[in-house]
Amino acid sequence: MDIAKSNIVKAIAGRDTGSYFFVLATEGDFLLLADGKRRRLESPKRKRRKHVELVARSQSPVAEKIRSNEKITNSELRRAIAAVSSGNPDQEG
Repeated sequence: MDIAKSNIVKAIAGRDTGSYFFVLATEGDFLLLADGKRRRLESPKRKRRKHVELVARSQSPVAEKIRSNEKITNSELRRAIAAVSSGNPDQEG
């Protein structure tokens, strides 16, 4: 399964192991990741594809905004990630 822009991934290596992130962009073997808290939109984390695993192909409004390059906020990212990580997709958004 290929990781694409707007997917939700989980870090499996590094000091952020176990953390969930949205993929903001792809750069070859690297991904730009943000979670809205430790890694904000203004300074995304650059991480290798092999150090993350795909969690979900999100269809939330936040994911749609990322795909269409619309402006999003860190709080929107946090809410959407919290909904996925807690296992309650009804709160996504």
